[in-house]
Amino acid sequence: MNRPGRLLRLRVNGHIREVYCRDAATLLDVLREECGLTGTKRGCDLGTCGCCAIQVEGEPTLSCLTLAAEVEGKDLRTIEGLAEAERFAPLQEAWADAGASQCGFCSPGFLMTADALLARNPSPSRVEIREALAGNLCRCTGYVKIVDAVEKCAREGSS
Repeated sequence: MNRPGRLLRLRVNGHIREVYCRDAATLLDVLREECGLTGTKRGCDLGTCGCCAIQVEGEPTLSCLTLAAEVEGKDLRTIEGLAEAERFAPLQEAWADAGASQCGFCSPGFLMTADALLARNPSPSRVEIREALAGNLCRCTGYVKIVDAVEKCAREGSS
C-alpha cells in the first residue's frame, strides 16, 4: 500500500535532511516533528503571531503557513542555526544583555526576523526595527527591550 506523501530533501542550517512527509505538511510541523528542531515555536497556526518565523533564502517566513514541499532545495535557517558552534550570535548576546526575553516563547521568531533585518539593513532606525518586527507578537513585554536589543546589535556592527 502506498503511503500518502513524499520524500523531501531540505537544506536546514547548512545540512541536507531527507524527510518523508505528507503533501500538506507545514514547514513548522516538518521542522519540529521530522527534523527535531523544536526551537521554532508553534503559536497561533494562523500567521498572526510570528512565533514560527524562520528564514527561507534569508527572508523571514512564517513556517506555519508554508508547505514543506514549497521550500525543497531552498536555504532554510532556524533559530538553531543562528548561533555559531558553541557560542551565541551577537544578536542573541544583545538580546540577553538588554533583557529582551521574559518567558522566551516568542524570542526565536523575533530573533530570526531581526537577524534578517540586520542582514539587509545593518543600521536600521528604531522606526525601521519596529516596522520589521511588527508581525511578531509578545505577550510579556512592552517591546522596548526587544527594540533596544536589535538597536544595540546594529550599533555594535554585527548580527
